Amino acid sequence: MLIELNHIIPSPIPRKLVDLSELWNTQTLIKPNSSILISAKSGMGKSTLLHLLFGLRKDFLGSLTINGKDSAEFTFEDWEMIRRGSISLLFQDLRLFPNLSASENINLIPQVNPSVPSVQEMASRLGVIDFLSQSVSTLSHGQRQRVALIRTLRKPFRLLLLDEPFSHLDSDNQSHACSLIKEIIDNNKAGLILSTLGLVPEISFDQKYSL
Repeated sequence: MLIELNHIIPSPIPRKLVDLSELWNTQTLIKPNSSILISAKSGMGKSTLLHLLFGLRKDFLGSLTINGKDSAEFTFEDWEMIRRGSISLLFQDLRLFPNLSASENINLIPQVNPSVPSVQEMASRLGVIDFLSQSVSTLSHGQRQRVALIRTLRKPFRLLLLDEPFSHLDSDNQSHACSLIKEIIDNNKAGLILSTLGLVPEISFDQKYSL
């Protein structure tokens, strides 16, 4: 997906912080299949940016263009189609249903990408295979993070958005997650935008920005 950020100023972010950013209020082109790292302290707008790209926020000045079309012209149905088949987002708060099992949460997607490994294989590689039948409410935050990542990776996408995906993972689990992410991105010939508080994961990035 070709994305253009044209002098975007998000309403929730104080203007003095916008002026310090390498991305806000700039003209930035994100090319298809590129990998982008967004680094910033808390409160600088990492989640705001990803939610904006996912069509969940419209409270900004400037313009966002996706594949040559201004997002202001998108209808609700347009965004639904984009989210269903073109963009997959791992939310920072994970958005899992605590009373459902890990497996049930993973399967709560309308369409599945046929090119990804099975749930069992991904769960095994991420160390949560023995927890799939358990209620999410019984899992640690790190286990929940991996369950949510599996669900995000199972969706069809041309662009993968990951909001602080490793914040509760140790180095070994982060390494396994990075390996799986890279494999699926390569198979999908997709782009990646990943936000972090500062640590750089084991992924090659074409561009790095500080918010």
